[in-house]
Amino acid sequence: MIEQWWAEVRPLVDGQDLLADVHPDGTSSCSSRHLLGPAEGWPFAASDEPRRVELSNNDCVTSCCGGIFVTIRRQDDRVLWTSWENTHDNRVPVPSDLHFDAAQYDVELARAGADSSWEAPVDTAARLLAQELANRTGPEHGDRVVLAITPERTEPARVTVRLGRRGVPWAPGEDLVRDLLVTGQEPVQELVRRFVLHITAEGPGDTDS
Repeated sequence: MIEQWWAEVRPLVDGQDLLADVHPDGTSSCSSRHLLGPAEGWPFAASDEPRRVELSNNDCVTSCCGGIFVTIRRQDDRVLWTSWENTHDNRVPVPSDLHFDAAQYDVELARAGADSSWEAPVDTAARLLAQELANRTGPEHGDRVVLAITPERTEPARVTVRLGRRGVPWAPGEDLVRDLLVTGQEPVQELVRRFVLHITAEGPGDTDS
């Protein structure tokens, strides 16, 4: 299940949304959040080792409500999508096996990950916050860890950040929750820069803004 407010990422083949036919009421299990790290960790990344990938769900865990799965692997100069499963409704036909040119597949995956043209300011802020905090909350920066970053399309829009302590079970008052308001009155990059400097100077459990 994906965070409600991150943008869905839906696979298109020859311009056709695969999930629209096989799971029209479902939610893509891949969101823009999943494209923030190294490409080899993205849901659609293909390696020599076959991976069973969840493509969609019912805004619920798939072990409960079902979803669409496919196995992705790289074989020589091809990327294969095979062994489709519909655990939501096995009466609905699943797509045929898909074969892609591996070089073109990698180029398209990189293009999709780099494309920010669709973003609203709150999406840009969430993406930049995730990247900046990943650089400032690793083990070499102490025990602070990012628990969640959530873009919220409220009025005004905001990004909620929750920080905790590495290796410490969550308890009330032990994490740090801060909202970055995205009003459109200041450049997003400057908002994010100041916000990151501020919250990384705080510690979980601090209550003052």
